[in-house]
Amino acid sequence: MRKKKINAPCTILLAAVNVIVFIILTSQGMTEDGRFLLEHGAMYVPRVKEAGESYRLFTSMFLHFGFQHLMNNMVILVLVGWNLELEIGKIRFLLIYILSGLGGNILSAWWEVLTADYAISAGASGAVFGTIGALLYVAIRNHGRIGEISGRGLVFMIIISLGYGFSSGGVDNMAHIGGLLTGFMSGILLYRKRNRKDRTFSEC
Repeated sequence: MRKKKINAPCTILLAAVNVIVFIILTSQGMTEDGRFLLEHGAMYVPRVKEAGESYRLFTSMFLHFGFQHLMNNMVILVLVGWNLELEIGKIRFLLIYILSGLGGNILSAWWEVLTADYAISAGASGAVFGTIGALLYVAIRNHGRIGEISGRGLVFMIIISLGYGFSSGGVDNMAHIGGLLTGFMSGILLYRKRNRKDRTFSEC
């Protein structure tokens, strides 16, 4: 029997870190409470500007407002991130994930400064949208499809996700857009098309 060897350790590691952080914080307080997450590294532009707490641009990527918020992001991360990591490699995948999370938070912060409408924010969605953006570029480079995932399917996912965000309250849409654009541009810079034969197979 021919079996495909699948290995995406960085995707699993990132999902595990997010889950572990959530479990630890849940044991200490209410993750649905914005003030509680603010004490533990959530994004808040006045703190970044006035107190110089720029680390929040990074730490907020690993915090979530409740179990459903966590699961929504982790399911998409595993599904999309797994495919992206296999195509682009471990280091490039990590770079795209982190850069997209930062890019999403930076665009969100810029928008909040522009509108003077500040909110406590947290979540991996900017980074997750970045993996979608990067995989979309990879699909475009591979005639519109990567395995079972099509470019059209990714575009549909993006439209539905952004549409839901703009029609719902309490969603950081600028972080989603910033992550998506950063991921797509990072894909352009980092992706090197591989021969389909490079995939590893084993027989038993």
